[in-house]
Amino acid sequence: VYGLRTAALRLTNTIGPRMRIKDARQTFVGVWIRQLLQGEPLEVWGGKQLRDFTDVGDAVDAFLLTASDPKTEGQVYNLGGPDVVNLEQLAKLMVEVHGSGRFEVKEFPAERHAIDIGDYYSDFTRIQQQLGWQPRHGLRETIEKTLAFYREHLPHYL
Repeated sequence: VYGLRTAALRLTNTIGPRMRIKDARQTFVGVWIRQLLQGEPLEVWGGKQLRDFTDVGDAVDAFLLTASDPKTEGQVYNLGGPDVVNLEQLAKLMVEVHGSGRFEVKEFPAERHAIDIGDYYSDFTRIQQQLGWQPRHGLRETIEKTLAFYREHLPHYL
């Protein structure tokens, strides 16, 4: 369009330091981080839905790689993380990494269940094969560095 060289990247749950945590506008993980650091229980609705999580640094790498390679013009790539977990497993991992906290698995009310997307995780084979991109950060490492960042900077993000 208009002579611009473009490509599209589809991101799953992109998480890491500096993400929005005061509300769920960007991702529920930000809310969980805030709740965990403020000593509140995490609310896990359903808990069995599968997700993957992309480290923000890995996402930036993919954007730069895609932008710098002419063969990406007109292409669409999925990004994702290396670990697919259900939401209950994610909550357990976050509590474990934090060293304290708790979570409550709640059943969906009918109106909330109707809008839940179910399982959603990405197949990033195409960008891996065509450009050599793959996530470098596992979920645990990303949660560790993200929690460490917000422990130090929490007041600035509330």
